[in-house]
Amino acid sequence: MDWISGIQRAIDYVESHIMQSIDYEEVAKQAYSSNFHFQRIFSIMCDFTLGEYIRMRRLSMAGNELASSSLRVIDVALKYGYDTPESFSRAFVRFHGVLPSQVKHGAVALKSFSPLRVKLVLEGGKMLNYRIETHNALQIICKKLYVSSKDEMTQEYISPFWKKCIEDGTIQALCKYIPKENIFKDCIVGASFGMDASDPKFPYAIGACYNGAQITDEGLTVEEIPAHTYAVFPFSGKMPEDFIKLYQQICSEFFATGEYQPCGGTDFEAYPSADVSDPNYSCEIWVAVEKR
Repeated sequence: MDWISGIQRAIDYVESHIMQSIDYEEVAKQAYSSNFHFQRIFSIMCDFTLGEYIRMRRLSMAGNELASSSLRVIDVALKYGYDTPESFSRAFVRFHGVLPSQVKHGAVALKSFSPLRVKLVLEGGKMLNYRIETHNALQIICKKLYVSSKDEMTQEYISPFWKKCIEDGTIQALCKYIPKENIFKDCIVGASFGMDASDPKFPYAIGACYNGAQITDEGLTVEEIPAHTYAVFPFSGKMPEDFIKLYQQICSEFFATGEYQPCGGTDFEAYPSADVSDPNYSCEIWVAVEKR
C-alpha cells in the first residue's frame, strides 16, 4: 500500500466510525503505521491532531443536526459522545461560538468542518537531501513512554518526557551504553516503534544503540530492532519550526512521489545535542522504508 492510499484509508476508517468510540491504534493500522508515527505525521500535515479532527467533525455534524431536526440538545449530546449536556455545550461554544440552545431557538451562524480528502497536487521544486541506508538487526537501550493506545501521543507527553529524562539523569545513563561504532554515532534517539513493537502501549522511547554491557541503571530496557532499510534526512535549522517543515516536505513530496514509502518499522530521530535553542541545530530523521 502506498503512503497516500494509506492515509486516505485511515481517514475513511475514521469517517465510517465517527459515531463510535474510535481506537487510534486501529486508525493507524489502516495506514500500515504505528499509532505514534501516524498521529505525528497527521498532526504535522494537517496542523491539528487526530483527536481534534474527530472532535471538529462530530461538532460540525452535531450543529447541522440541531439546526435541521427536532432532536433535543441532550439527545444530540449523547449521540455525539458527550456524557452531559454541559460538556457538550462547552465544546459546542468553543467550536461554533454559540450555545446549542441558541441553534434550537432560531437561525444562527454555524461552522462546517468537512471530511479530509487526500489529493496529490503539483508541488516540489525544492531541494531535499537524503540518503538510503540498509542495516542489520540492532539493539537499543531505552526508557519507554507508556501511553494507552486510546490516547493521543502528542508533544503534550513527549516534551515533558524528554525534560524528565534530562533532569533525572536518564540521558547521562544511556550514554554509558553507547558502543564506539554504531549507526547513530554518539546520538541519543527518539524511537517511534512501528509494527515491530510487541507492546502497543509504548509507541515511543528515548534511547541509544546498546553495547551489550550489564545494565546497572533502573528503568532501562533493551529492545530488538529488526533489519530495515532507512531513508535518512539530515536537518539543520531552527527547532521546532524548521524541523516541522522538513517533516511536511518528507511526507508531501518524498513519500508522495518517490520510489520509497514507510514500511511500518521503527523510526528514529537522532539528536547529537540537547541544545535545541541553537538556530542552526543539526540532527537526523531516520524513517524505515521499503520500495513501492
